[in-house]
Amino acid sequence: MKRIIYSPEHEAFRETVKTFLAKEVLPHYEQWEKDGIVSREVWLAAGRQGLLGLAVPEEYGGGGEPDFRYSAVLAEEFTRAGVAGLAIGLHNDIIGPYLTSLATEEQKRRWLPGFCSGELITAIAMTEPGAGSDLQGIRTTAEDRGDHWVLNGSKTFISNGIISDLVVVVAKTTPEGGAHGLSLLVVERGMEGFERGRNLDKIGQKSQDTAELFFNDVRVPKENLLGELNGAFVHLMTNLAQERMAIAIAAIAGAEYLVELTTTYVKEREAFGRPLARLQHVRFEIAEMATECAVTRAYLDRCITDHADGTLDAVNASMAKWWATELQKRTADRCLQLHGGYGYMNEYPVARAFTDGRIQTIYGGTTEIMKEIIGRSLLG
Repeated sequence: MKRIIYSPEHEAFRETVKTFLAKEVLPHYEQWEKDGIVSREVWLAAGRQGLLGLAVPEEYGGGGEPDFRYSAVLAEEFTRAGVAGLAIGLHNDIIGPYLTSLATEEQKRRWLPGFCSGELITAIAMTEPGAGSDLQGIRTTAEDRGDHWVLNGSKTFISNGIISDLVVVVAKTTPEGGAHGLSLLVVERGMEGFERGRNLDKIGQKSQDTAELFFNDVRVPKENLLGELNGAFVHLMTNLAQERMAIAIAAIAGAEYLVELTTTYVKEREAFGRPLARLQHVRFEIAEMATECAVTRAYLDRCITDHADGTLDAVNASMAKWWATELQKRTADRCLQLHGGYGYMNEYPVARAFTDGRIQTIYGGTTEIMKEIIGRSLLG
């Protein structure tokens, strides 16, 4: 079916993204995978190309374009290119809204120009060794010392953990407040007591630096409180729908691309004297995956449109997230199987897609958490 959610302006932007990927990313990506981190230069190139801060007002150096469909285009093309390590979506779609909606005027002028130019790379630090989806389990504390906070604790699995310059940290500011005693503090590169641990060794997304972070009596100025004191829970819940949509969009784009690759492969690959595509089982596999992708795409495009209009609710975002990511995981496994032994070789895109995409059902809220949200909305 022809997609109808994008205008000619969106498609022109798609061509800009493709050009950026071909020129600035793909020639260097294998080296970044070996290094375990992308270069800072590519972030600056993304800033020059106008790919950072799409929704940030122009007065702060951004694109001034709140239409989420531009972010969707970016996610689709990055996924098709197989470059999950360059976490521009995290920067734009997950952290960006916190800065644009919660920051004071002084904070916006201090941080947003660098956010948009690529000079200030961002991360958000929620997960701890003993607290993932359960925010009430957060143990990182921030003690009020008058004109500053003293931050102590540790975080893990933090995307952009090594390369980031600004880290939005979720910390407990009212110990007895539970999930409603948490605040967002912005920790900046170079603050005394802020240390980065090792670049974690993951099974996929090798060039996406994921790190442990440690805070030992870090003095965080009161001016770096982001949003309301003890308001982190509400702030986080407000922005989770967009985070989950960004993940879902990447998931369906990844599944579709894998089906395209595998369809071409089975037409060319021969077994028992004829192309794999002549085998009924292979045709049925392709038919099933193509149908699942088409049905999911229709729902995702509706969710993209609703989110761009500001009408997407948390339940539909959760439905989109768990369904699309589980589809991506299932499709990657089936496509790898159809590639046979070649599918296990890293030189084939299906192998990297298999490992890069596996995290999708986990971060941004696990499949189980998504189902819990949906179930509660239906059953109370």
